Amino acid sequence: MNIHEYQAKELLKKAGIPVHAFRVISRKEDIDHAMDSLGVTEAVIKVQVHAGGRGKAGGVKIGKTRAEIKHKAEALLGMKLVTKQTGPEGIICHQVMIAELAEIAKEYYLGVVIDREHAKPLLMVSPEGGMEIEEVAERNPNAILKVYLGLDGHIHDADLEKVIHFMKWSGKTAELGKSFVKTICKMFVENDGNMLEINPLIEDPEGKLWALDAKFAIDDNALFRHPHIAAMYDPSQGSPQEAIAHGMELAYIALEGNIGCMVNGAGLAMATMDLIKYHGGSPANFLDVGGGADKEKVAKSFSLILSDHNVKAILVNIFGGIMRCDVIAEGIIAAAKELHLKVPLVVRLEGTNVEEGKKLLKHSGLKIISADDLTDAAKKVVKEVK
Repeated sequence: MNIHEYQAKELLKKAGIPVHAFRVISRKEDIDHAMDSLGVTEAVIKVQVHAGGRGKAGGVKIGKTRAEIKHKAEALLGMKLVTKQTGPEGIICHQVMIAELAEIAKEYYLGVVIDREHAKPLLMVSPEGGMEIEEVAERNPNAILKVYLGLDGHIHDADLEKVIHFMKWSGKTAELGKSFVKTICKMFVENDGNMLEINPLIEDPEGKLWALDAKFAIDDNALFRHPHIAAMYDPSQGSPQEAIAHGMELAYIALEGNIGCMVNGAGLAMATMDLIKYHGGSPANFLDVGGGADKEKVAKSFSLILSDHNVKAILVNIFGGIMRCDVIAEGIIAAAKELHLKVPLVVRLEGTNVEEGKKLLKHSGLKIISADDLTDAAKKVVKEVK
């Protein structure tokens, strides 16, 4: 789950990482109060959306006077931000952060990710901050140092010294840098992070280090351990379908195709989408209803799929292990009748009580297309769309 910059900074501040004072507003009427409480006449104004490249897209402004801050904050509220990450549809900005201006002597990069291949957290640092790390990696890969961390977020002293030397920190800044890096690594693991990026990490004229920007993504599967982070979820930052799915506790990702998919199990869902593509179709979504789906969850899943008006056909692919195929068939029939299903529906069932499930579908009186296996199902649903 992604969170906003200001939310990431709140977590950083709580962990002891220096961040500049800021206020977040969602109404134009609150701008004056935000400036009063900050006590500033100069500020940086930043849109709060789940996307990088905000500055290049016009989502970051500097205000040199109170009137300028207010004017620019008003202009950013409600704007549609379009970046490489948002795609052409963009994201509407519902919140703006007003923060005190920072004095910058040097910009750096610091990030922590999970290296899946080595099953370890990986710290990445670079003395070239303020630009996309992908650009740095392509232009000058030697400008990035990578260090593996312990599973508890611990960084070995020898590796920490490498970081300090690589970043060319000395004296007071070196000592602050050690504390900064150790705190970030620990905080990343303790909050079950997937990716934490501080770009830029800045050094001020006095040698102090600050997190000027922050991007933090947390493992969805670990949110039950962090209810305060789960509460930071912003439904406005994804598709309407993804917001609905979040409320239903369904694993759903909107795609750009026209074949709706309802599958149990993430691996099976991926294989289903692959076969649809292989046979010339295009999936409209990834939807994993889980291993314990019941009739109610099946009905909700159908409703969710059909809320996407691009969907021209639906493929249901269920392997009944924990769940029974006859129960799923009952849910499919009930949902199809309740929603007055008008698009073609292809169903492939396999597993527990599969014959009972197929009989229910056959005698339902509905135009349900049965498939014998996954390849057969993919071919049939693509044929229906075409």
